[in-house]
Amino acid sequence: MKIVDRYMHGHHESVLRSHEWRNLANSGAYFEARLRPGMTVLDVGSGPGTLTFDIAERVAPGTVVGVDRSADIVEHATDAAARCGASGVSFAVGDACALDFPDDSFDVVHAHQVLQHLSDPVAVLREFRRVVRPGGFVLACDVDWGGTMWAPQLPGLAEWMRITQDVQRGNGGEPLAGRFLRTRALEAGFSHVTSSASVWCFASDEERRWWAELWSERVTESDWGAQAREAGVADAATLDTVSRAWLEWAADPTGWYGMPHGEIIARG
Repeated sequence: MKIVDRYMHGHHESVLRSHEWRNLANSGAYFEARLRPGMTVLDVGSGPGTLTFDIAERVAPGTVVGVDRSADIVEHATDAAARCGASGVSFAVGDACALDFPDDSFDVVHAHQVLQHLSDPVAVLREFRRVVRPGGFVLACDVDWGGTMWAPQLPGLAEWMRITQDVQRGNGGEPLAGRFLRTRALEAGFSHVTSSASVWCFASDEERRWWAELWSERVTESDWGAQAREAGVADAATLDTVSRAWLEWAADPTGWYGMPHGEIIARG
């Protein structure tokens, strides 16, 4: 039986390491200029909160609420906010499919790398539209795994991509979500949708080492690998091959990786 809306990465330390790298500069440049002091923002799928903190700083003295389905991650983000002295930001357990807020509650609703994991992203975007105030806007960004690029062309990395897409589809998600964001927003009833794209690139020695080490670990230690085995799309030997391929890639001075994202700003 297919498992629907299951998050394929989990919250292993190697996953959090990558999520805590995200900030407004590398993950929110497409909307940064639209943030104004005093805004109220809902950050859906806020994870460990680093991007949420940056948003809160830009809209102060406004407020930001981060919601995530994982109680453990909400606790992690709340502790991080206390440690860094973040103000105007709070975190709560919440479900993107059924937000616990009245209509017209926020100036902005933001979701980074969320819709790709959901079986009905149109319904979720309608829920975002419900809680955003008239004149406000919904922001969404998702990777498009089908456009991911790397060199050299190692067979182990090709297996990594096959497994990633198979697991996500098996969970009810869409690995090509980035290219469909505009379509989904229009289907959800938004009348104005501005679209853009961006690419994360890891190519320097330091960047390759950081990205490869966390993925080498994620392949065998996180939910990604466990779900791949459970779904029958990879065995332990295949996962070991993929893990070692990432380290081989990092050691190659010609190594280069590009990760494309679709982005939307939706209104009306």
